[in-house]
Amino acid sequence: MESPAEMPGPGVVLLTRPECHLCEDARIVVARVTADVGVGWQELSVTQAPALGVRFAEELPVLFIDGVQRDFWSIDEARLRRLLSRPPGG
Repeated sequence: MESPAEMPGPGVVLLTRPECHLCEDARIVVARVTADVGVGWQELSVTQAPALGVRFAEELPVLFIDGVQRDFWSIDEARLRRLLSRPPGG
């Protein structure tokens, strides 16, 4: 089991790997949606977080919101908009 320190922290985090076409597509969707709703995001490469790379190797890219895995492989734009439009705790 991952310790909390090994999981992505608060906010929107996209876990990617180099030279990944699905990661490129996900990056575009996440950037567009977060810009539209006024939320920041960060990209975390498995080269920076090898333990996460091992854990999620077959699911990359992986989208986390506040440390919770919300999507992988193909980021659903409509779903991401809904998730980011909810009030905190909602």
